[in-house]
Amino acid sequence: MSVLVVVPARYASTRYPGKPLVALRGADGQARSLIRRSWEAATAVTGVDRVVVATDDDRIRTEAEGFGAEVVMTSTTCRNGTERCAEAHVAVGGHYEIVVNLQGDAPLTPHWFVEELVAALRADPQAEIATPVLRCDGHALNGLLADRRAGRVGGTTAVFGAGRHALYFSKEVIPYTGMSYADDADTPVFHHVGVYAYRPAALAAYPGWDIGPLETLEGLEQLRFLEQGRPVLCVEVAARGRQFWELNNPEDVPRIEAMLAAMGMN
Repeated sequence: MSVLVVVPARYASTRYPGKPLVALRGADGQARSLIRRSWEAATAVTGVDRVVVATDDDRIRTEAEGFGAEVVMTSTTCRNGTERCAEAHVAVGGHYEIVVNLQGDAPLTPHWFVEELVAALRADPQAEIATPVLRCDGHALNGLLADRRAGRVGGTTAVFGAGRHALYFSKEVIPYTGMSYADDADTPVFHHVGVYAYRPAALAAYPGWDIGPLETLEGLEQLRFLEQGRPVLCVEVAARGRQFWELNNPEDVPRIEAMLAAMGMN
């Protein structure tokens, strides 16, 4: 099955305008833009036929083309990354059998997250969209809880039921647990990783669906699938010693730079 990876990026982020162009220093001290690091994560995935950056901003296009990325210009009316991926898929011919959305704020995404995601979608004919989830250890959970206490959205969590089909996604930390966990202990909380694999029919239908109240409240694009009664497959992935975080707020820059340094990633 042919696979297209789209890295959607917009300049006018509500929480962090200009985020795709923010410089992140690696272990060698060299700075690379967020969009470049996210594109590099996408190009590291095996079994992919094509990788494109999708944006509506000339500044991002100039930056992306400068480091060798293929860029697809999309309209300013795209309301989220999924809509931008749908538009980009049409722009490149609309013939790919799986479209992956590796969001432009997820530069630490390991290649096996995406590879396992695509494999799981192929294996589950009922699922129209698949997304990875990572079990939090105590250290990660405490980081999520600390962010919420400080009034920041530190990440998204997911809960799922039988067959690992999603029940809900939230910027709150769910499910609630009043227990304390050691840094290296497993917890019942799953961090949602901002990557999606879509079947093209579901992706094409998505922009035409109304935005529901849950998507409006949470600001999470994947909730539109759940509000339409469409199954979303949660694929549990393993960190394999890698640290993972998304760049949501300016405060995340030093956190991600520290992770790059700790993992020896340039």
